[in-house]
Amino acid sequence: MMNGKYQLEWFDSLILQTFDPVSTNIDSLTDSEIKVITDNISKESIKIQVHIKNEVFSLKKKRHIRVTVRQYHSTLIFLLDCIMENRSEKVIQSEKIRKLADLIISSLDYLISFIEDRFSYYLSLDERVPVTYLIVCRKELSLKLQRINKRTFNSMQDKMTIKAVVKLLQNAIEADNGKKLTYRRILYFRELLKLLEEHNDELENPSIFTPLDELLIDHNFNSVQYISILTERMTEQIYNVEKQNGKLNLLLLFFKDFKQLHSNVKITFDSSHQNIKDVLENWFVSEISFLQNKDEIEAQDISTPIKKGNPSHPADENKIQCTLSSDQMGLILRATDETRILKARSMSLIFKTIVPYLSTPFKRNLSYQSVRSKSYNPEEKDKEFVIKTLEKIIKHIKEY
Repeated sequence: MMNGKYQLEWFDSLILQTFDPVSTNIDSLTDSEIKVITDNISKESIKIQVHIKNEVFSLKKKRHIRVTVRQYHSTLIFLLDCIMENRSEKVIQSEKIRKLADLIISSLDYLISFIEDRFSYYLSLDERVPVTYLIVCRKELSLKLQRINKRTFNSMQDKMTIKAVVKLLQNAIEADNGKKLTYRRILYFRELLKLLEEHNDELENPSIFTPLDELLIDHNFNSVQYISILTERMTEQIYNVEKQNGKLNLLLLFFKDFKQLHSNVKITFDSSHQNIKDVLENWFVSEISFLQNKDEIEAQDISTPIKKGNPSHPADENKIQCTLSSDQMGLILRATDETRILKARSMSLIFKTIVPYLSTPFKRNLSYQSVRSKSYNPEEKDKEFVIKTLEKIIKHIKEY
């Protein structure tokens, strides 16, 4: 470290020697000694920040900066682990000593956050965070979530959104399911919570997307639940419009507003999901295609007189659009028959009963015989897509 001097020496001595419950009687510290230590904690913290900035900016090569930043980061985490462990020792009985330990923990956590905020580029962000550091982070992030949860929002839409977002973040932060919590993920939580705390909900909002939505989309908050909130909100407004061309025009307006939003694809809430803009763009394309096809069919129906004695099939008026291709639908229907999830006199009856009520974005009327026959000779790409779709459904159900 700079000029060969160990800049964390004071904290190191305090934690590894003074707070060592085995070699010292920490509870014997006097009030005046505690006050001196308390005052020095703040001074040393500021001094270390200045030293780190000066040292980093004095270095020319990225490799040297990376080594220096990681040295400070790993050493601070090591000291944090030690003080957390020492604080939990039963030999420390005094409440004032425990409060002093809490102050040290808070200061070390602040220094670690300082490095992560300023010099994250030089850190290995995909490493798993140590358990003791994770405990401190969870406590810090949970307190921020509580403050955000208590905020009052003027918009009912934002009230619903923030309630869902807080719950999703709380579950992600407290998750104990073997999934790695990396520095990258902790940094994402910290930055997003900071923005949510600072968010001003009194800004003008002429769009379907509120300023809160803009913040979340910009931060690539690609949660399945949040995306559902957005699509359901738009769907509700669109289908409140009576005329078909009015529905389409409103959807196109929403799409125009959406295209103007920014999203940082370098960060993400869930790395196992697509970026939020990709998912929503696919949704828009599918919905626009559906409404355009429906508009054309209705126009044909108006211009074509209905023949007497040839009533339309109920399925013609109750089509459900599926974003899967007819080949992919066939695979799922065949599998439901062969696994006996759906039971009928024959597989053909399952296809004959269900397929007339389905459509794709590119085809209004499907032949059940064609869908059934294609299910016996599936292409590999269709099998892979169906498997990924079912995995998405499984993941979604797990998050309910």
